[in-house]
Amino acid sequence: MKLSSVYDNLFSGTPMSIPDREMDEVRDSYEFLKGFVADKVIYGINTGFGPMAQWRVDDKHLLDLQYNIIRSHATGTGNPLTETEVKAAMIARIGTFLQARSGINPSVILLLQEFVNRGIYPFVPEHGSVGASGDLVQLAHIALCLIGEGKVRFKGEWRQTAEVLNEEGLRPMDICIREGLSVTNGTSVMTGISIVNQYYAENLLKYAVVAGAWINEIASSYDDFMSVEENICRRQPGQQTIARWLRETSDSSGLLKKREHELYDPAKNKDSYFEHKVQAYYSLRCIPQIYGPVLDTLANAAEVLENEINSACDNPIVDHTAGNIFHGGNFHGDYISLEEDKVKIAMVRVAMTAERQLNYLFHDRINGILPPFLNLGVLGLNYGMQACQFTATSTTAECQTLAMPNYVHSIPNNNDNQDIVSMGTNSALLCRKVIDNAYQVMSILYIALAQATDCLQIADKLSPKTRRQYDAIRKICPKFIEDTPFYEEVAETENYLRTNIIQYLKS
Repeated sequence: MKLSSVYDNLFSGTPMSIPDREMDEVRDSYEFLKGFVADKVIYGINTGFGPMAQWRVDDKHLLDLQYNIIRSHATGTGNPLTETEVKAAMIARIGTFLQARSGINPSVILLLQEFVNRGIYPFVPEHGSVGASGDLVQLAHIALCLIGEGKVRFKGEWRQTAEVLNEEGLRPMDICIREGLSVTNGTSVMTGISIVNQYYAENLLKYAVVAGAWINEIASSYDDFMSVEENICRRQPGQQTIARWLRETSDSSGLLKKREHELYDPAKNKDSYFEHKVQAYYSLRCIPQIYGPVLDTLANAAEVLENEINSACDNPIVDHTAGNIFHGGNFHGDYISLEEDKVKIAMVRVAMTAERQLNYLFHDRINGILPPFLNLGVLGLNYGMQACQFTATSTTAECQTLAMPNYVHSIPNNNDNQDIVSMGTNSALLCRKVIDNAYQVMSILYIALAQATDCLQIADKLSPKTRRQYDAIRKICPKFIEDTPFYEEVAETENYLRTNIIQYLKS
């Protein structure tokens, strides 16, 4: 399963399909487990769960055991995850089951597929997972709906699961051997949230690069900061890609300067003091060096996520090819937790850079070419975008507070059976918050870039690609002279950035 195909399922409405050969493997695993369990002690099949695994469960209660783990663990609190996040979690769970290492009845996968394709979203609260034994609580909420209990969101309404299943002609999940444990045990919820985070983070970084090209046009910067020769000397792939993206975005701009045409020409460099900055501020000039590590971080996160959706992440592992069952800890969420902390920190850096670029545009004594706060009205009477900076600064400050890694927070629980845990779902949720904040800061920056362009009357000199963004923003927020509220325009701009993907920037 490719991450790109998951994006298609989530954001383009492409139905999820499952190859027959993969289902055949799942069936083989299930049939093997049915024959293997006789006269053996196997965790979670004929024993209790967690620290209660020392107790054997009587054969007459084995099916009850599987229902009990679902019902007893559906204890989450807080706001529900978004429909997209729940859908991503279900897709990730299907990916785990298709590894044919869970020993489940194939009908479980088919029912999950129906939930995904028909838009049936279980109620899954944000809070409850410590990220080891995976997302037990949140996955239990999904499992609760698979057995026909709990509630789901369907066609925009919260409804009882049993009603929706009956209406759609679907049967609840059959409990055969270990379906209850398999559905609740693993990293699929933290992975699902992280996949959604990844999509929006990758998109936002591209808008950050376009903003970087645009602000350098406004500043009439020398273009060698993005040159091949400058950036190839630093053997970091992300930096070189960001520099290429800047060149592609800036192509045909009539505003960027050539250093060799001015500062290297003896006929033009006679002055003892240069009004135009010889080198731009770091938030303009160092974009390849700042955003390069962000791009590399996202690339690594994408690899981890793709590996995870193609991994068996429950316990025990049913290996029908080896003819054995192996007990371990593939449910442990450290891979996701660490990556989401890294993505979170990287996106804090994007928000910080956008905020500094805003400061450049708003601070007339720094830029030397624009009115204070891009104010085209009467100074003192009008305020331009002054208050927008308050919002951007406070939102960035919250991002910086959230930057503390969650991966290093482990509290033993479960009678110390879970003595070190990943907190992976918390990491993914905090990362989501930072990404949301960063979009808000970027939205204010885009409005400011458009206003600065009008202050200087340079729209016709922008590169075709930045001009396209200028035109899009001006449809949302026209040039302003008189003071006006901005909150609706910021929200509309954020929606624009989230829903319009920049296609031409390729890694």
